[in-house]
Amino acid sequence: MNARASNGQKNDWHWQRLNGTNDTMNTPTPKSDYMLLFRGTNWDKGLSPEQLQKVVSDWMAWFEGLTKEGKAKSGHPLMNEGKIVSGKKGQSVADGPFAESKEAIGGYFYLHVAGMDEALEIAKQCPGLEYGAAVEVRPVAEICGVRERALEDSTRSGETAGVTA
Repeated sequence: MNARASNGQKNDWHWQRLNGTNDTMNTPTPKSDYMLLFRGTNWDKGLSPEQLQKVVSDWMAWFEGLTKEGKAKSGHPLMNEGKIVSGKKGQSVADGPFAESKEAIGGYFYLHVAGMDEALEIAKQCPGLEYGAAVEVRPVAEICGVRERALEDSTRSGETAGVTA
């Protein structure tokens, strides 16, 4: 099965662009998926009860507005505790990430927007920025980078066993 057949409509646009068959006059502008990762889990410490209530209300209104506009597909806060699995066959399981870290991820929004510029403009509206939160904006890949390299390697070598698009 080729990459075009297995990845659906979103990849059809990508496939057409790569092969020079995209008729831009009749094709709607594609949208892309982005994650907003909210970094920092203690930025609200020291806020007055009024400030805390305002930022919570503003944050909910922001998310609800993005959802109504069809730009936010999902979003959730993350619990402060978790585990990190590493090592061969997951042999190491440790506590973490540590919530007191400025780099800890406190939550996310999953966006479907026109591009990085729009995702950045949305991120700049985050109500927590004023109080020390940070927002990381990351595009969502259509295919895992490791899988993509495996497909490229198998195509070059003529081997396709075990690697499908």
